[in-house]
Amino acid sequence: MKPPPSDQSGHDESPRVPGFSTWRGIYLFVFVFFVVCVVLLALLSRAFA
Repeated sequence: MKPPPSDQSGHDESPRVPGFSTWRGIYLFVFVFFVVCVVLLALLSRAFA
């Protein structure tokens, strides 16, 4: 018996996060936020060393 075909696969679900319509946007935001944190840590550690 074959399962009924679904219109949406699990990969195409919207993330249901306000301000983000795709998972790609969330991943990009998290990556950019991480890079900003690393840069700030480097700059502040140099400034207060």
